Amino acid sequence: MICGNLLRCKKSKDEFMNDIRKMMYVHGFASSGSSGTVMTLRRSLPGWRVIAPDLPVDPFEALELLRAIVEEENPEIVVGTSMGGMYTQQLWGVPRIVVNPSFEMSRSLLFGKMGRNKYTSKRKDGATEFRIDKAVVERFKEMEKHQFDGITDDEKQLVVGLFGDKDPVVHFYPLMAELYGEERCRWFDGEHRLNDKVVSKVLLPLIKEMVPNDSDNVYYSY
Repeated sequence: MICGNLLRCKKSKDEFMNDIRKMMYVHGFASSGSSGTVMTLRRSLPGWRVIAPDLPVDPFEALELLRAIVEEENPEIVVGTSMGGMYTQQLWGVPRIVVNPSFEMSRSLLFGKMGRNKYTSKRKDGATEFRIDKAVVERFKEMEKHQFDGITDDEKQLVVGLFGDKDPVVHFYPLMAELYGEERCRWFDGEHRLNDKVVSKVLLPLIKEMVPNDSDNVYYSY
């Protein structure tokens, strides 16, 4: 396809569908793929398909699912928050942003999350609650032993950590800086959960920085 001086090209519907950009969002504890953050990302990223799966409770099943989606969908970037940041860090080979990652989920679960928990947003399977027991905690402990095994110099260049300077929940900036280098870690004015302001002022500019769009002047007709 040849574009004129104005760099405006028409594309068919099939071409448009093939060219839609993809990102994957990995939710945090007790959330789902229909959370408010996902809705904000979809509104804020026209022309992107935001893939946001509901995660299983078991951490190894969750990571297996995420790796399978990355393999099949080939997203340009993955964003994970809190527990989702812990999983996202382990999705080797793809640009990724980890927001307030919770690298010690087993400890977090032991303090206030044992037993029955309710999901904070709707899941596709209709489940409204789930249970955390000692077996689940042990599964997280096992994953935590090896979650950083895949870090290489090349991988370090694919990851950026975002950390809220008022986060009352987790504090893993020092560990992330030690593992990836301080140049791969950034503070933002905020708490543990993302809000619309942080998405707009911090996350979206970083996504654009990490996976720049070279077709801003292309429009589609279908």
